[in-house]
Amino acid sequence: MIDVQSLKKIQERKVQWEQTTLKKTLEVMPERQAKFVSLSNRPVKVLYTPLDIAGMDYNEDIGFPGEYPFTRGIHATMHRGRLWTMRQFAGFGTAEDTNRRFHYLLSQGQMGLSVAFDLPTLMGYDSDHPISRGEVGREGVAIDSLEDMEILFKGIPLDQISTSMTINGPAIVLLAMYLAVAEKQGVPPAQLRGTLQADILKEYIAQREWICPPEPAMRILTDIIVYCTRHMPRWNSISISGYHIREAGSTAVQELAFTLYDGLTYVDYGIRAGLEVDEFAPRLSFFFNAHNDFFEEIAKYRAARRIWARELKRRYNPKNPRSLMLRFHTQTAGCSATAQQPLNNIIRTTIQALAAVLGGTQSLHTNSYDETLALPTEEAVTIALRTQQIIAYESEVTNTVDPLGGSYYLERLTNEMEEAAYDYFKKLDALGGMIPAIHQGFPQKEIQEAAYTYQKQIENKEKIIVGVNEFVAKEETPIKILKIGPEVEKKQLERLENVKKRRDPIKHKAALEQLRAAAKGKENLVPPVLEAVKAYATVGEICDVFREVFGIYQDPGFF
Repeated sequence: MIDVQSLKKIQERKVQWEQTTLKKTLEVMPERQAKFVSLSNRPVKVLYTPLDIAGMDYNEDIGFPGEYPFTRGIHATMHRGRLWTMRQFAGFGTAEDTNRRFHYLLSQGQMGLSVAFDLPTLMGYDSDHPISRGEVGREGVAIDSLEDMEILFKGIPLDQISTSMTINGPAIVLLAMYLAVAEKQGVPPAQLRGTLQADILKEYIAQREWICPPEPAMRILTDIIVYCTRHMPRWNSISISGYHIREAGSTAVQELAFTLYDGLTYVDYGIRAGLEVDEFAPRLSFFFNAHNDFFEEIAKYRAARRIWARELKRRYNPKNPRSLMLRFHTQTAGCSATAQQPLNNIIRTTIQALAAVLGGTQSLHTNSYDETLALPTEEAVTIALRTQQIIAYESEVTNTVDPLGGSYYLERLTNEMEEAAYDYFKKLDALGGMIPAIHQGFPQKEIQEAAYTYQKQIENKEKIIVGVNEFVAKEETPIKILKIGPEVEKKQLERLENVKKRRDPIKHKAALEQLRAAAKGKENLVPPVLEAVKAYATVGEICDVFREVFGIYQDPGFF
């Protein structure tokens, strides 16, 4: 970006500065640490200059917001035109409990819903399954049947609200339930707005909530993409999630690389299913983590947009520019929050949220300060939402697009993130793609090693965590936490039992047989799942059909 002669002069001045000003300073004031590294252990220099971005082409590598390669943002005006969607992740207890929280959050200025399901629902088991005992409603809302879903969205017009559902293995079932609730409200699928996570590959990499092996799981996922493409044009069929990869202990680079490679794998499957790339690529969305390293996180989002645009263009040559745009939701890093001095989490969340905003997120969830201890109280979630609102309306950081663009450090860091991600792409290609890589345990091992390294750095105080390994309080002041009592499970079991008694047994049996036949064949699975849901077949019963036909996946357990 700077001519050769100018760069030569800068190089000469830099050498002079290092030998004089810097050297003298270090003699009287040595640096605080022997080396400075990012949260991902990437070296950080004392100073960045135009020399660090000498090889960059502004138009090809950075460009203008709203234009290829979208490094500076996918829209020309970004948050000047429209703020991000403030979407707090919420779900606990029964459907009634969560419905009340939804209404409260909407009354406080939240712009969209984001549903947290409990562990049995995430694993595709009903509340009355023995494996569910003690977990019902504890970490999210318990959903067994369509009746639960009807209660969950009671009084919420689905044609006016955007809903995100964090569900993966049983995603097809919860999507069908949402469609059935909308139908009862008189809302056609084409009017529904929202996002289904449905990112099954990251389950095998990081979160480990699956119902069958990767290959048939990809068939289910592909059927969801095809159905949503043809019937739900305003719905994001999949949210390709790096969040859970990061929460499992990955570095920022691993989060970036594995997530984008998963996304490219999904595009391949959609095209194999007969879709044109421009039919469905604009409705793919991403979900990234916002961790503590402020600049590394911003660089990660900028690199993600550039890599995605370049790879979509190179591999599939789409005609619609929207196919090249990487749109993403961000959640602040739950794994960075601490149980010690929990109010410190408010500050961590603020820094992380600011990185997400400056990185150009389209949607944001800010964690509540008490989430390392329990599900958030109403007070804690309100502060988390206010954090977003203060950034949006008081900080003025939204007044210009990509305000840190052009920073020598940030641009160099963005380049480094991109280069490191491509190194992982080559390794995954050499292993035969993501699914063979999963079977060989490659991404799992990489993440485990990164998590181990980080833990050792904390234990050795190479990384300081305030309140944990430094600035420790002698006595902690207890805070109010949300407690989920045993009455929640009792109430849920009673409702499930009543649903099973009331439903039409002939219609219920026929719907499950139809689904079983479809699973054994090749027809799209969304319509038969929808019919089963309407017959009040439960999440567990439908997933049992998949387990019966497709088999059960056993974690190979790489160490």
